[in-house]
Amino acid sequence: MQEVKHADELFKDFKAQSISEFFKKNAAMLGYTGKIRSLTTIVHEGVTNALDACEEAGILPDIHVRIEEQGNEHYRVSMEDNASGIPLRFIPQVFGRMLAGSKAHRNIQSRGQQGIGVSGAVMFSQVTTGKPTTIYTSTGKGPIIKALVQLDVKKNLGEILEKEKIANKWDWRGTIISLECKNVIYNKSRYSPYNYLRMTSISNPHSRITFIEPDGTRILYERSTNLVPEPPKPIKPHPHGATPDDLITMASNTAKKNLSQFLSHEFVRVSSPKALEVCKSAGLSDKMNPKRMTWEDAESIVKALSSIKFFAPPTEGLRPIGDEEIRKGLESTLSPEFTYTITRAPQTYRGGILFVIEIGLAFGGKAGRGGVELIRYANRAPLIFDQGGCAMTDAVKSIDWKRYGIRDIEKAPLTVFINLVSTHVPYTSAGKQAVAYEEEIFNEIRNAIMDAGRALSKFLSGKRRLYEKKSKMNTLLRYVPETAQSISLLTTAEKDGISEALERIINEKYNMIVEDEEEEPEPQESEETEGEEY
Repeated sequence: MQEVKHADELFKDFKAQSISEFFKKNAAMLGYTGKIRSLTTIVHEGVTNALDACEEAGILPDIHVRIEEQGNEHYRVSMEDNASGIPLRFIPQVFGRMLAGSKAHRNIQSRGQQGIGVSGAVMFSQVTTGKPTTIYTSTGKGPIIKALVQLDVKKNLGEILEKEKIANKWDWRGTIISLECKNVIYNKSRYSPYNYLRMTSISNPHSRITFIEPDGTRILYERSTNLVPEPPKPIKPHPHGATPDDLITMASNTAKKNLSQFLSHEFVRVSSPKALEVCKSAGLSDKMNPKRMTWEDAESIVKALSSIKFFAPPTEGLRPIGDEEIRKGLESTLSPEFTYTITRAPQTYRGGILFVIEIGLAFGGKAGRGGVELIRYANRAPLIFDQGGCAMTDAVKSIDWKRYGIRDIEKAPLTVFINLVSTHVPYTSAGKQAVAYEEEIFNEIRNAIMDAGRALSKFLSGKRRLYEKKSKMNTLLRYVPETAQSISLLTTAEKDGISEALERIINEKYNMIVEDEEEEPEPQESEETEGEEY
């Protein structure tokens, strides 16, 4: 009979592990899975950090990415930006400590939001090559700092192994991160760094991205606008969507002494009169100290918040791409016959988190790849992996495309562009490549696609009518020679003159109809109306 072990013996090996140790063992959760994806993930983390840093400093991004082959499945990746640079004392924190940064604790829109990304890249390099990461950085004043950084996995802390000051003769400002990685492959597939940078250039028209491939090919994605997007501002949560746990947490950190002040200060769109109304509806004193809030009190407040109408969330905290910029990006890349873009009004989801959905539809030209193509973004950053497990994909699949004139969605030359803008994107994992299902986000994507689908339906209906009219015109023109010959025999008039007259009459009649059809505005179609099938 097996001896029963005492609890002390069972727990003798019990110990905690650092966040770095956890992700070292579970690197796939950060996106380091597969030889192509791992290389693209490194580029993604460096470029998103560079774009965020430039925009926050009010600088037009000028980003250089270079991938050099060092051996079989062995590459060096270098990424340079022209942002504000990094003070020496923060280098170990930025590149060697997970869950550290300037974004995670602020309710602000950014591409990176967890404080894991670039530290994860340093860790992946370290565990596949055993080498530290080289950092060059300068704030534009004083020397360039060169530092060799590695991550102490047990302590979740970066260490500077060597540092050197280099004379800054060029007044250079920015940061270069250069690291090596093994067990990765470079190619030009849809999952490669090449396609990732191409998609990034579409959603960031204010950036200039220079990419040098392993064979030395230089690719330039030139900026199409010289306007730097205004940096987003930290914004407070909206009261709709707040949970009891949110309230308890916020109350524990507030400096306000009574419940009314707490509500009006911690939430957006809650004025002092509205705060008093919430307190009355919840059956609580507006003078109550929020730090004494119980779970039952929080539930009463949440119920009151959901029953009271508030103004829609403000938009100054979010920076959508914009309809015009999305349209330019789609048209320059796909040369479609039809383009439609829409930016929805701001909404909130769980916890009062603000978000905006942007949609673009492109039909014809180079749109679609043997069927519908979905281009996904979150805060302007491309999502090229895990498409099957993404709420955006599910929303596109849930649309009845036949209603909008698309008979066979698997063969239609259609590209769907989706950008989710939010202070907190609900990713399914730390790899930040798929959006989790949130009912409000899912429904907003569907509604935006249906808005665009109605415009597409009108276009396809008009296109079919024009095609039918032109077909009738061409049919009549085919009979002109025979008709002219018969009329000539009956009237003794010249056959050529009759042919010219008939052709002129037919062309004038049908060209006028075609022009009228193109200029005539389509009546507004209700959502239930089915368009012509494609």
